[in-house]
This record gives sequence, C-alpha cells and structure tokens, in this order.
Amino acid sequence: MDFKGYQGYQGYKEQGINDLSPGELLLLLYDELVKRLIRADLALGKEDYVLFEASVDRSLEIIRYLDDTLDMQYPISRNLNRLYDYLSFELNRVKAGRNKTELDRVKGMAGELRDTFREAQKNVRQEAAAQEAAGAGTQG
Repeated sequence: MDFKGYQGYQGYKEQGINDLSPGELLLLLYDELVKRLIRADLALGKEDYVLFEASVDRSLEIIRYLDDTLDMQYPISRNLNRLYDYLSFELNRVKAGRNKTELDRVKGMAGELRDTFREAQKNVRQEAAAQEAAGAGTQG
C-alpha cells in the first residue's frame, strides 16, 4: 500500500472510531483487552516471552485507560476501579511469574466483564429503540 493509500485507510479507521458511541468504544476496548490476553496466553505456550510481555503490557495499558476514564460520581465506578486495580495487580504477577493458571483466570474475568458490558449495551439500544417507537406512535 502506498503512503497516500495508507493515509486514506488511517483516516477511514479514525472516522469509524469517531462515529462510535461511548458504549461501542468501551466494548472495543474490552474486545482488545481479551484479544491481548489470548495473545499473551498463546505466546506463553510457545515460550515467546517477548510477545508474551508485550501482550501483557498492552493489556495493562488498556486496563489503566479504562480506570482513568471512570466517572467516579457513579457507585459502579468505585467497584470497577477496585476490579481494575485487582486485574492490574494480577497481570503484573502473571508477567513476573509467567503464570498460565493466573493468566487464564484473568482472561476469564476480562471475558466475563466484556460480556456483561456487551449485554448492557444491547439493553440500552433496545430501550432506546422502544422509547423511539413509543415517541413516534404518540406523534402520529
């Protein structure tokens, strides 16, 4: 791909991200977190410790970003803050000890968290559609 083509592709990707709702962006981050943890697991199995550490580091960066963007006025944010702290602590242990059992546990927790947010996002979309339909019905 030439440089102009690359710039066009980057612009397309950025525009796509800018068009996402906050909930969709959150899901994208959780998907990336789970993907990086899977990559870390595969790298650990192949004893590719450079890729393993890079994948764990990227996972830690994502968790840090998720934690930094919490709106602490909501009670759930304090719970998520503690959960993110715990995941970070465990991932640092995983990285230091190359511990597959702990990595599997963290990977499972991240997957469950992602699935919970995916379900919540689906519920929000359904509620919004129902309210929109109810509003359209009263205007006619």
